[in-house]
Amino acid sequence: MTRRSCAIYAVGIICANLLVIGIGLLVVQTFRTLMHNRLKKEIVLVEGSRVFESWKTPPPPVYMEYFFFNVTNLDEFMKGAKPEVKQVGPYTYREYRYKDNVSMVDNGTMVSAYNTKSFVFLRERSVGDPAVDNITTVNIPAWAVMNKVKDSFWKSSMVSIWMNSFGTSLFTTLTVDELLWGYEDPLLKRISATSPDVEKVFGLMYKKNGSNDGEFVYHTGEQNYMDYGRVQTWTGQSKLTFWTTNQSNSINGSDGSAFHPLLDKNERIYIFTPDLCRSIYMEFEKEVEVKGIPAYRFTPPRSVFASKEENPANEGFCVTPQECLGTGLVKVSPCRKGAPVVASFPHFYLAEDKYVEAIGGMSPQRQHHQTFLDLNPTTGVIVRANKRAQINILIKRIPGFPKTRSVNESIFPVMFLNESVVIDDASVARVQKLLLIVNVVSNFPLIIVGLGVIMLIVFIILLVRARKQTNEVKRIVFTKPHYTATAEEDTSYSPVNDKEKDDPQNGTYIGLTPKADAQA
Repeated sequence: MTRRSCAIYAVGIICANLLVIGIGLLVVQTFRTLMHNRLKKEIVLVEGSRVFESWKTPPPPVYMEYFFFNVTNLDEFMKGAKPEVKQVGPYTYREYRYKDNVSMVDNGTMVSAYNTKSFVFLRERSVGDPAVDNITTVNIPAWAVMNKVKDSFWKSSMVSIWMNSFGTSLFTTLTVDELLWGYEDPLLKRISATSPDVEKVFGLMYKKNGSNDGEFVYHTGEQNYMDYGRVQTWTGQSKLTFWTTNQSNSINGSDGSAFHPLLDKNERIYIFTPDLCRSIYMEFEKEVEVKGIPAYRFTPPRSVFASKEENPANEGFCVTPQECLGTGLVKVSPCRKGAPVVASFPHFYLAEDKYVEAIGGMSPQRQHHQTFLDLNPTTGVIVRANKRAQINILIKRIPGFPKTRSVNESIFPVMFLNESVVIDDASVARVQKLLLIVNVVSNFPLIIVGLGVIMLIVFIILLVRARKQTNEVKRIVFTKPHYTATAEEDTSYSPVNDKEKDDPQNGTYIGLTPKADAQA
């Protein structure tokens, strides 16, 4: 066997081994499984893990934007006309958030923490000065008090008298700062004198700057990666008490700051939000890319805030059978001390048309009013998010309060917020490095198959070349030299004489003479 034949056989054997091994590893997904198991062990809420520090103090900047609805035809509305509002905003604040009092509990299987938030105003990202700009809107304390005492003739009469004496009206004009961070309300101040549990200061974000929503206890994800960041208890409770069914009172999912790795397009993402006093869910919408990082976009579907007729599972969110609202709204008065507060998406996005048409100035748009989460499916990291919610007040005629006689029942928008975050560049570099490692290791069998294919091509080329050389050898014809054949053809043999011809002793003498020319 020649050296060339040995080389061909060696290349063929290597090629076959690479292809068999590579395809075998590809079929059983060995390297991908190993890498995924590694991720499940790395992405856990324990000291020293890859994600623990960033979970306690998220590096990407968070911005909170507030938009207010300023009433432009108050006098006409109080006479029965359709209300007209104008959106004013944004008033933007940098939101600083971190986990406080972090400690391991239940033998290290869970971790407890307080989500502390603080806000700093950003003038360059805002439309005006919140200390100067005025907004005319619903007098929320007045409507809350009237709604609270409506079932008591004596209490409603007293409150009506107080409102007249203080000059309290159904609508009020306040600065953005007062609406957000609080102001002393005369009616609440009077009531707090006899009811110490009633705050005399009201604000949509009152006591929420530099504070927290209570203690959360989270699963670490060590026992089951699907439980990573899942809320076990909130303020010591594993279930809520605001609603009428166990399903509605369930605390499901994370708090919106952490999601398990290896996400699937077909799963629902659950988030528990204290602001809504309930859990909501999101579903996969589409694939996106943020700063070069692939992501799945999850959004809340219409069914989240659907009516009980459209989604029977939502019946538990009805405060009473008579207070079931239509699709797109949820009344959160049970966790707002009885105030007639209604939550929705901005501009009644995904709500019934009747709520949009009832208020002039509403213009729901998916691009500006949709809530979404862009999550990297491999790591579960949030690469971009927008949480958008609107605060409304249910206004209607209330017995015992003559001022409400001309008011038509409606869901009146007060404000909506947009809490947004985009992953920072330093985090992008870390995530991309991790994804590169995951992709290389997971796709290592493909690399082996690729090398096998290259070796197969080399093997085929060597075989073709060897076959060509063999055929060339077989075609070679060995013939005599040309000059020898010519000598034989041009020479004749003849005896010298007859005697010599017959001499038995001396043999025969032969003379060589040139052939005579046939034409001569």
